[in-house]
Amino acid sequence: MIDKTIKIYIAGHNGMVGSAIHRNLVSRGYGNIVFKSFSQLDLRNTSEVFAFFSKEKPDWIILAAAKVGGIYANSTYPVEFLLDNLKIQNNIIEAAHKYGSKKMLFLGSSCIYPKLAAQPIKEECLLTSKLEPTNEPYAIAKIAGIKLCAAMNRQYGTNFISVMPTNLYGINDNYHSENAHVIPMLIRRFHEAKLNNSDHVKIWGTGTPKREFLFADDLADACIFVMEHINASDVGEIINIGSGEECTILELAHLIKDTIGFSGEIQLDPTKPDGTPRKLLDVSRLTALGWSYKTKLKDGLKIAYKDFYENFRS
Repeated sequence: MIDKTIKIYIAGHNGMVGSAIHRNLVSRGYGNIVFKSFSQLDLRNTSEVFAFFSKEKPDWIILAAAKVGGIYANSTYPVEFLLDNLKIQNNIIEAAHKYGSKKMLFLGSSCIYPKLAAQPIKEECLLTSKLEPTNEPYAIAKIAGIKLCAAMNRQYGTNFISVMPTNLYGINDNYHSENAHVIPMLIRRFHEAKLNNSDHVKIWGTGTPKREFLFADDLADACIFVMEHINASDVGEIINIGSGEECTILELAHLIKDTIGFSGEIQLDPTKPDGTPRKLLDVSRLTALGWSYKTKLKDGLKIAYKDFYENFRS
């Protein structure tokens, strides 16, 4: 029987993933949840993080805080994507061990896997060949976090689990016009095109790369399932979380176009980078442990657009 009064710290509670995890925890009856905004606690600052952990001593930690973005953001700010993420991860992982946290979930990213990994991508593919250059700094930071958690487990007997989510979308996403991931970026573009009566929307690349997408609330459900039922010793270094289904970027664009009700054309811009040609996770390990996703892409896009329309459109 799990003690629902344990103290849980969510790092990154304001983001799409962190807020989804918070909602999931509350729905399950957990009430002793702590978090701090960036203005209250700079996770890049070691002394601030250690002071916070010394005071709060959380039992569980969900490390969802990260600097994230799409191809443009990763290409434009490689230093920040590497340094900021390394600082955040190192501080929290070290503090978790230093102050005796019982369990931690570190959220990585599917971009840790090689650009040309065999599909669907198994956990064992990590570090078997070269990364995708457009997000290499972010991927390297996440790989460092995975290896640090594994080293902590091996050297100190901690219970730090690293999970690798596929591409995410959902409530409270980042809809920045340049720094967003593909789904929120396209939601914004199609919405604005409809608003401005444009006759077309242009999307980057050839439209042929295939991607897997998971609704953030499904990821949150998987994360708490892992925290409640699985230990690091059950999964090894990492475990994938995804839907196990994929579509092309052009197919995705048509789904979003239909969701928003845009009547113009979709134009491709093959002068822009495609990124990794295909990225589908093998989720058989998590499925065998008892979890699978619930929200179909078509349904999740409707929820995401409703959230954008009500809270983020300008």
